Amino acid sequence: MTLDRQKTDLKNLTQDELVEYAVSLGQPAFRGRQLLAWLYRPGITAFNQMTDLAKEFRAVLAEQAFMSSFAEPVTEVSADGAVKFGFQLEDGLMIESVLIPEEDRNTLCVSSQAGCAMKCRFCLTGQMGFRRNLSRAEIVNQICATQDWMRANAGHLPGPEKNLTNLVFMGMGEPLANFDNLLAALSILTEQRGLDFSARRITVSTCGLVPQMLELGQKTTVNLAVSLHAADNETRSQLMPVNDRWPIEELLTACKNYSNKKRQRIMFEYTLFAGINDSDADARKLAALLREVPCKINLLSMNEGGDLPYTSPPFERLLRFQQILMDAHYTVFIRKSRGADISAACGLLAGKTSNRLSQPGVLE
Repeated sequence: MTLDRQKTDLKNLTQDELVEYAVSLGQPAFRGRQLLAWLYRPGITAFNQMTDLAKEFRAVLAEQAFMSSFAEPVTEVSADGAVKFGFQLEDGLMIESVLIPEEDRNTLCVSSQAGCAMKCRFCLTGQMGFRRNLSRAEIVNQICATQDWMRANAGHLPGPEKNLTNLVFMGMGEPLANFDNLLAALSILTEQRGLDFSARRITVSTCGLVPQMLELGQKTTVNLAVSLHAADNETRSQLMPVNDRWPIEELLTACKNYSNKKRQRIMFEYTLFAGINDSDADARKLAALLREVPCKINLLSMNEGGDLPYTSPPFERLLRFQQILMDAHYTVFIRKSRGADISAACGLLAGKTSNRLSQPGVLE
């Protein structure tokens, strides 16, 4: 993605900002809404394609604005069908997104930062350190580029659905640490003239930035997922340094306020690490901890990779952990990670996408 800093990237603008931009160029307000409708149509790469805009306005746009995009992403295709995309940014950094195609849906795991400052001890992205926040356009263009790839590879997708149906902000970075750009991107994603995603099909995951969680609940209706991973502060702080700033008690208070306001259930993500947080006692502690929070629980097995000092418990341990929670009347899923063989599973994104399948990747 090459940017011209002398011009305005229209994909960085929400609908309201596009209206203001059009007015600043001497156009009526509705031209801004027309622009948004054109920006996210498949195959639109030049202003001269926007046929219901006056030629004079199109000429002005060509002089003063542009539409950024991710061209020719590097792709890797997993044996299980997951697809990892590597997108090179203008400053040479690489970010990654993961497409998870299924029979009834196609979900994209979206990145919000290059690297991450949260330093979760089990996450390779956290080991990269923080590079920078992604712009609104860099967030949105991950979705646009994936949709382009899906159209080109539609015959190889496993189910009848050939479009993206769900978005999860669970890629590289902490979404709520890039809050303003996240909100703007969500506006573009859910605007009918934009990418027209339903908010109920968008999930934002956080490690627990409490003030931003509360603000997200006030300003959007998207789903919230919370990376919990332990039922007591001592264990959680060992795994997730953010817990020292916002301990479990504060985190759960924010969750209660978020879910009560939205009448939605929070999704708690709980990764099991052998010998650390996977005992029957840990399961019972978790059941007691969450009893006042309307929620669902995702159990995950540790994705081993790099030099991470953790191991995954046997699957029977996950089943036992799940049963204890189900006996306590929780809705509990065991989430199978996809794309582990191409380092695309949760916690393994590290901006090192290979180019070995970039001609392009094809689903088997």
